[in-house]
Amino acid sequence: MEHLFLPDTSIEIHREIQTGNIRHVVFDFDGTISLIRDGWQNVMVPMMVECLQAETDTTESQEQLEAIVVEFVDKLTGKQTIYQMIQLSEEIEKRGGTPKDPLAYKDEYNRRLLPVVEERIAGLAAGTLSADPLRVPMSLEFLQSLCEMGISCYLASGTDVEFVKNEASLLGVAEYFDGGIFGALREYKKFSKAMIIQKIITDFNLIGSELLIVGDGYVEIENAKEVGAIAVGVASVEDNMYNMNADKRERLIRAGADIIISDFHEGTQLLNYLFNS
Repeated sequence: MEHLFLPDTSIEIHREIQTGNIRHVVFDFDGTISLIRDGWQNVMVPMMVECLQAETDTTESQEQLEAIVVEFVDKLTGKQTIYQMIQLSEEIEKRGGTPKDPLAYKDEYNRRLLPVVEERIAGLAAGTLSADPLRVPMSLEFLQSLCEMGISCYLASGTDVEFVKNEASLLGVAEYFDGGIFGALREYKKFSKAMIIQKIITDFNLIGSELLIVGDGYVEIENAKEVGAIAVGVASVEDNMYNMNADKRERLIRAGADIIISDFHEGTQLLNYLFNS
């Protein structure tokens, strides 16, 4: 079907779906609920370019390396951070260098990102920063509505699980994820969004239309379509100097999103549509 808008909204409907059956909802975190890590690309990309320059004898220019890094970082967004670091290791090897363990690159990235994130976290913890601007607009109200309706909500993020739990708590959203909060582990093969989704389907014997996946990355949208779940793509605006995710909406559509929203400011209309209310 050609995409259409829900009447009097900017909510895009790209596929006809079976509405009225949803019992469980899985959310992505960064860019879907949280803006605490907004701008993370401004830390990851320069670090990777620096590694490629320092750890190989490449003759590529800064601009050439930046373009390569931006492309693969963007492509792997939504997966655990370690996968971006594995790709960095491969790029170093390709250029004749001897890469470190990908976990070492991930630790260095987290160390560099920490000052940006910690300033926001400290402000939230001290009460000097309001949580509202650090949440995707109206995401809290959307979660509250789902909980009032008795829907089980889960959080599944590519960011390390201990960070996700802390940040969700500071943003005032942790209590709404009664199904659990999941994130990246040091033993990264023991976690993926697809694994969480499959576990929910198995545990509750769900059919596709009983499960809703909400996220701003193509990974969780593809995961949703693999199991026949309903997929809402959040084409949120992220702050980074590389214009990454400029085509976020198109990427979410290509991944199979049934519905596209920019944030949750029309959450009530979206819920009315999804639940036939």
